[in-house]
Amino acid sequence: MTISRRTLLGTGTGTALGLLTACGSNTGRDGGDSDGKGPKLSQWYHQYGEAGTEKAVKRYADAYDKADVSVQWRPGNYDEQTAAALLTKSGPDVFEVNGPTLDQIQGGQVVDLTDLFDGVKDDFNAAVLAPKTYDGRIWAVPQVVDMQLLYYRKSLLADAGRTPPESLDELVDTARELTTKKVKGLFLGNDGGAGALGGTPLYAAGLKLVTDDGEVGFDDPAAARALSHLRALYEDKSLLLGAPSDWSDPSAFVQGLTAMQWSGLWALPAVQKALGDDFGVAAFPAAASGAEPAVPVGAYGSAVSARSAHKQAAKDFVKWLWIERTDHQRDFALSYGFHIPARLSLAKKADVLTKGPAADAVRFATDNGYAEPLRWTPASRVAYQDALSRIIKSGANPESELRSVVRKVSAELDRVRKKSS
Repeated sequence: MTISRRTLLGTGTGTALGLLTACGSNTGRDGGDSDGKGPKLSQWYHQYGEAGTEKAVKRYADAYDKADVSVQWRPGNYDEQTAAALLTKSGPDVFEVNGPTLDQIQGGQVVDLTDLFDGVKDDFNAAVLAPKTYDGRIWAVPQVVDMQLLYYRKSLLADAGRTPPESLDELVDTARELTTKKVKGLFLGNDGGAGALGGTPLYAAGLKLVTDDGEVGFDDPAAARALSHLRALYEDKSLLLGAPSDWSDPSAFVQGLTAMQWSGLWALPAVQKALGDDFGVAAFPAAASGAEPAVPVGAYGSAVSARSAHKQAAKDFVKWLWIERTDHQRDFALSYGFHIPARLSLAKKADVLTKGPAADAVRFATDNGYAEPLRWTPASRVAYQDALSRIIKSGANPESELRSVVRKVSAELDRVRKKSS
């Protein structure tokens, strides 16, 4: 299975589910030294969909002269493979991770990388650095930033006398106004938005999934009010449903099936090629008085296994690649697909990100970006997503659904606290 960096925004991190045999022993890790190039290190990546990415990361590794780095391109369910491999002696030294997870950190499976950030921490996007930070320590170096945002057709909004919606009420009204017999006002995904949006409406209501002190962050009437708007869109028949491709693909938008679409930054080059200047981008609009718009952001990070026989050498390589070699970081973010460098200074210098909708996207990621918090476990995510789907598609009562989710998430957070104590 070939996947792209966008996947991390739509799925959670995996857990080890009896996949030790799937990892195999052919990892490239070697406890000894290589011939004349320092220790041998194994580096794992998930299998990207963007052409040229594999060759690029192998080129970076070959350019490193203080260790012999062997790159492994891992197809299949990468997160589960990695979680399983970290429990064995045959896993990677350096590995890409959608996390790491709280269980991996609390279980001592990853190395503290805090010292690598001396003098540069403030140059990393704070939203994507936060879920890689636990107990004041940083456990992975963010590589690139991916994000979701709202695309809209300028001409269709202008013809209807509308402007880009700045509130969730306006989004509902605008989607209704733009819906015709041939064009739907808005596309949030074939499931009505439950999978694509996730916690975004809660953040746009001024709430959080989990508070900074580890409590449920959406036990508030504003949460139910925000989610009820998504049901209103569904009932109004303003949403495009059953599109040939889902929300991550901009086909429905560029083919004129919808006037607005929730998708990702990765779609911007295809949209621009098809529509020229006849589109703009926006954050998910504010869902409560006094709240700010929101966009979800995410970043795979580079981590070091605690079972590595060469932890310091692995840390040195990570620092070289993802902190010192800014040319590699720019190349990785912008030459294969379309992404934002994790370093703020690099994003500001990238020409393709300094004008038009791309510049707007960078601003939203910096000013309005949020990432799923480290304490938002897979169990919490499933409970919330299931409830959101019932609210949107079945008209379930938002208040009662959220009360149930709050109870389940509270229990999960209690479990996490007990494990860390």
